Amino acid sequence: MSDNNKNLNQEEVEIDVYTLVDEEGVETEFEYLGSLELEDNTYVAFSPMDQEDSEELEYVIFKLSTDEEGNEVYDSIDDDDEFDRVSDAFEDA
Repeated sequence: MSDNNKNLNQEEVEIDVYTLVDEEGVETEFEYLGSLELEDNTYVAFSPMDQEDSEELEYVIFKLSTDEEGNEVYDSIDDDDEFDRVSDAFEDA
């Protein structure tokens, strides 16, 4: 079988990788999983690129906001009730 035929049988999966920097300046790569609108806010879900192969996908959810300069900022969700509503919405999507 030629290399061209092998390539036709393989699916190329493109993923969106974001490098996020935390408050201490530590950079971590995440795969973008998706976003949703809920209660007039936008939330985004990311999966750490360095997670070990596991049966269950681990992900983090951030609330999207804008800083004083108009830059997008991913804020952690500190309110437990808000986090539960958002994580339920992502799991249902």
